[in-house]
Amino acid sequence: MKRALLLFCSTLPCLLLLSCSPPRPDHPVIGAKNFTEQVILGELLAQEIEAKSGSKVERRFYLAGSYICNQALVAGRIDAYVEYTGTALTAILKQPVSRDPDAVLRTVRQLYASRNDVMVGEPLGFENTFAMVIRGDDARRLNLTTLSQAAQYTASWHLGVGYEFEQRPDGLPGLSAAYNLHFAGPPRTMDLGLLYRALTAHQVDMIAANSTDGPIQALGLVALQDDRHYFPPYQAVPLVRNDSLHRFPQIAQALYALAGKVTADDMRGMNEAVDGQHRDPAEVVREFRARHSL
Repeated sequence: MKRALLLFCSTLPCLLLLSCSPPRPDHPVIGAKNFTEQVILGELLAQEIEAKSGSKVERRFYLAGSYICNQALVAGRIDAYVEYTGTALTAILKQPVSRDPDAVLRTVRQLYASRNDVMVGEPLGFENTFAMVIRGDDARRLNLTTLSQAAQYTASWHLGVGYEFEQRPDGLPGLSAAYNLHFAGPPRTMDLGLLYRALTAHQVDMIAANSTDGPIQALGLVALQDDRHYFPPYQAVPLVRNDSLHRFPQIAQALYALAGKVTADDMRGMNEAVDGQHRDPAEVVREFRARHSL
């Protein structure tokens, strides 16, 4: 009886671990964060894998922000998603800010491999950095092109930011220190999709947006130059679990086909097609793949 009890106690932790592990489907699962560009990139990965394998890919999009996507990847609930190197370096891997794109990519690759058994694929071809955006008429009236020039006016401005930017190590605290920025009150935090509406409605005067956002050009806004080079590089790279690459070799084929294929202008155009023209992301991605013979 004692031996049986001992055996049961020794195997119970393993049983509990197995019961808590997520079920592993027999098809790839692609994730994405909860904003337009991420949904487009997730759809791009999914369609390319489907084209290479002939099998269905499950989409798990709108997974909140970077932290949730990373947790889902590490836990095996998704097989891959697209991340940005500066975000991975500072927000996820908790490393000091670096402004050398090659060094950042090397560090990110080494740490994901050693900590999480995750492969960082080749960059997709574009960078999406943070962009501090103001209304075009304000930029022209005050003759503003850089953040340094804008710093003298921000004390009377209201700032709008997404939920992550206010706390991230590469976000608002460091940016404010680098440019000595002071605003007319605490930042107004909102969903990323609402930032442009708040800016054009004069509810805020500056927003922390993304450089590949379609509305910047479509709405006649101005992204101020980061003339003190505060932000690190943010190359878009696919992250894939190594065990997923073994289970689904077609993922590697898709990543190889997509490497270097997406320019910043491509991304702005697709973002605007979805946000500004209200088109289906899957249709927009199919057109992009057709234009690039993918």
